[in-house]
Amino acid sequence: MGIPSLKIEIAMAIHSPPAAGNAYPFSALFAPFPFVCFTLTLITDILYWRTSHLMWSNFSDWLLFFGLVFGAFAVLAGLIDLARPATRALRPRWPASLAFIGILVLAILNSFIHAGDGWTAIVPYGLIASTVTVIAMIACVYLTADQRAADAWRTP
Repeated sequence: MGIPSLKIEIAMAIHSPPAAGNAYPFSALFAPFPFVCFTLTLITDILYWRTSHLMWSNFSDWLLFFGLVFGAFAVLAGLIDLARPATRALRPRWPASLAFIGILVLAILNSFIHAGDGWTAIVPYGLIASTVTVIAMIACVYLTADQRAADAWRTP
């Protein structure tokens, strides 16, 4: 008797619609892309600094572009998540949200620096801007993780 009821419970769990508390925030789909793109921008800037191959400069420009595009999508998705009551418990707090927007502002400034021509577009100011952006991303991840840990302790 125990095994058939277990099968029924598993089937109901698999085929039942998700509960309101199990909703997934839309912003979580887009938020990782800027972090990856901006980290790879720092790596390609370092490679350009060490090798002087123009290809790495072009990679940096494109990575900045796609990071900013997906960052804008993440902000729009975050605004949609604000309107969804089902994602209230999963959305980041204001410090983490403001840090993410600050990262996008830093990336826009980095993109303006990279818009220059040749070596001076990346070395030293583009490299510095990419490093500051990555450090800001680490701080943003820390704010988000610290918030999740605090929330885990508060819930019974």
